[in-house]
Amino acid sequence: METETATRWLTDAEQCAWRTHLDVSRLLMHQLEKDLQPFGLTNNDYEILVNLSESGDHRMRMSDLATATLQSKSRLSHQITRMEAAGLVRRVNCESDRRGLYAVLTDGGMETMRKVAPHHVASVRRHFIDLLPPAALAALRDSLVPVADHLRDNRGKI
Repeated sequence: METETATRWLTDAEQCAWRTHLDVSRLLMHQLEKDLQPFGLTNNDYEILVNLSESGDHRMRMSDLATATLQSKSRLSHQITRMEAAGLVRRVNCESDRRGLYAVLTDGGMETMRKVAPHHVASVRRHFIDLLPPAALAALRDSLVPVADHLRDNRGKI
């Protein structure tokens, strides 16, 4: 049986670019995670703390936080349970929707952010930003924006 459209195999240059992207993504996330370990945090923990620290009243609905961090509601619930035990966040009932919950950054969570953020930024600089000249960073950003926009627009549709 013949397909309607032929497979458009990657050229050698496309294959190289794709595999380099995969390598960088995996290796960078692994290194950033390793650099968060001395603080007792994972990349997921840090991403949640960032989202909460940058939101109004340092709180987000659990469903919005799940969407922002690309986690299932169930997985996020387990993650928040661990973070609650560490004193970083707490859950609060939503007044307008009895079924809804907020994740709220605690004072301890904010203190952790203040302590960890400078180290995380230094890690991002050391392992990514400072390895590329400004023109390459600008070109990378310009190249990746359409991909990010496409994936955001199609999240849950494909």
